[in-house]
Amino acid sequence: MPPGRRLGSVVHRPPSVPGRLPVSGGRVLWPSQVRSQRFRLVGFGRRGVDPEEVAAFLDRVAGDLAWAYGEVASLREQNARIKDALRSWQSRHAPTARDLAGYR
Repeated sequence: MPPGRRLGSVVHRPPSVPGRLPVSGGRVLWPSQVRSQRFRLVGFGRRGVDPEEVAAFLDRVAGDLAWAYGEVASLREQNARIKDALRSWQSRHAPTARDLAGYR
């Protein structure tokens, strides 16, 4: 097991989400994975973690966040279109005041 301590104990399970896959190799990066990510310590004569490993992980996180924000924007647009269509349908099919008053 890599060095470091584990933060939190929640395990997030990916829901089955249709649509595009994230950029990180087709796998969704979940918060529990980010929280539990550990990096190798660098070799003799240096202190800290491997900068290349950290950079690769940050690239993956950034890519997945970009994908997620794109999905959110797309779903908001879709939601607005559906709401507009529903309002339009309701306006066309709602009874008028004249219909409610019993005039024909």
